[in-house]
Order: sequence, then C-alpha cells, then structure tokens
Amino acid sequence: MSQNVFDYPTAFSRTIGWVTSKEQDTLKSKRIAIAGMGGVGGSHLLSLTRLGIGQFNISDFDRFELPNFNRQVGASLSHLNQPKVDVLAAMALDINPTLTIKKFSSGVNADNLSEFFRDVDVYVDGLDFFAFDAREKVFAYCAEQGIPAVTVAPLGMSAALLNFLPGQMSFEDYFQLKGKAENDKILHFLLGLAPAMLQRGYLIDPSAVDFLNHKGPSTPMACELCAGVATTQVLKILLKRGNVLAAPWGLQFDAYGNKLAKTWRPGGNKNPLQRLALWLAKRQFIAVTKK
Repeated sequence: MSQNVFDYPTAFSRTIGWVTSKEQDTLKSKRIAIAGMGGVGGSHLLSLTRLGIGQFNISDFDRFELPNFNRQVGASLSHLNQPKVDVLAAMALDINPTLTIKKFSSGVNADNLSEFFRDVDVYVDGLDFFAFDAREKVFAYCAEQGIPAVTVAPLGMSAALLNFLPGQMSFEDYFQLKGKAENDKILHFLLGLAPAMLQRGYLIDPSAVDFLNHKGPSTPMACELCAGVATTQVLKILLKRGNVLAAPWGLQFDAYGNKLAKTWRPGGNKNPLQRLALWLAKRQFIAVTKK
C-alpha cells in the first residue's frame, strides 16, 4: 500500500475504545528511542508502530544471521546479512509509511547519545544482554535527562519488567554494576532483572548456558511477551494513566509456569535477599566454570 492511500485514523481505528481519539493523536506525536533491533528490540518497534507511535530513533550495528531465526522478528532468509536497523525500519514503514524514523547504524555510544535521545519521550531497551557498557551509558543518560526508561527481559518463556522513571530509583542504584568485573555484572543484571527467577525451574539443559562466551538459550514466546509488556508501559507513561511500577518494584510473568510475581527489592541489589541470592549464584557460577 502506498503512502497516498494510507490513512492513519483508519489504520489505528480498532485501538479506539482502549484509547480515545485524542489519546491516539497524542501517541502519534510521540518519539520513542529503542537501542537494539534484535530479539526484543525489533518486536518492540513493530508493536509500538501498531500502537500508532509516530516517531522513532532506533540503533543497531549488527546484521541478521541464521542463529537469529528462532526469536528475532526481522530474521528471515530474505534478510540474511542485511543490517538489522535497515530491515526493521523498512518493516515498520510498511505498517505506517508516515512514520519518522531516524536510524543509528553504528549503534548507540558515548559519541551519539545526545543525538540518539534528541526529543525522545521514552526509551525502550533492546540491547543485547551482555552489552553492559552501552546499557550503563544509555540508562545513565536517561536518568540525567529525565527520560523514562523501560526494560523487559526475555527469560525462558517469561517477561521480566523494570521501569526507571524520572526522580525515582536509577538503573545504577538498582543494579549496582559500576566498577564490577564482567562476570559479576552478568549475575547482578540477571538476578536484578528477575528476583523471582520464575524461569529457572524448567531449564532442562543447563549446559546451554555459557555466560563466559555470551551465549544462552532463548525463545520466540519470551520476545513477543516482552513487546506486549513494554508497549503497554509506554502507553501508560505517555498517556499518564494507570499505575506504572517503578524500580525497585518489578514484575515477571512466566507463561510456561503459569506464574506472575510482583517483586520489591528496596536498595536493589544491595537488598539483603538479593545479596544472598547473588552470593549463592556466584558460588554456583564458579563451580560450573571449573568443570
């Protein structure tokens, strides 16, 4: 369908009822930044596009490969070896050709943070799990500039939510990553994302988890769950309605285990429960790596 025959009110008319026409116009005027167009980032972009968001800043330096096929919405034979940021931008524009999309093909880094976040209303995290340097810089910038930041992690067959809102607990205050070795950052990030660890009980092959080589199992269900949760948080933040949980409150829904956990970790990873969990996880991690 060409842009000439596209009609925004008609295309998004089925959302009316859950939002008002005036709220739909508000969503159209907003700009969302998403760093990472892989497992969750691509799904975030398309879900937010279907919500009617009108402007995006997106970043990724990677290209699609065969191992992406099990979970990444842009991964297909026709997209092999193509830049993820270009593929996802084209897919979003095929849904809404009136979108404004600014692409950052070298990823997001210290040199382009201010441009990446220019005029942004909400940041949605889609960075690779192990991209600690970029993630720490991005969330620090959001905290400094008062930009709401949403992260929803795909863990097993679940989605684990944390929101970092202006004036409230920051990403660093919660996760306590600064100055730590990478192995410690991995454990702090994982347990901080999902203190309830609802996904842990059905991992049938622990050998598939290889943190040292930045590898781990994944599912398409988790990525799509994450997109739904993240898009809902963005709607609530932008339209200023509904209760928006903010760190140290978190939420994890596990579709496999039929479980929902609402977590509260005052002090984040400094919390006594978290410190105990981190101590146990580190012992287990050391035992596994010595085998």
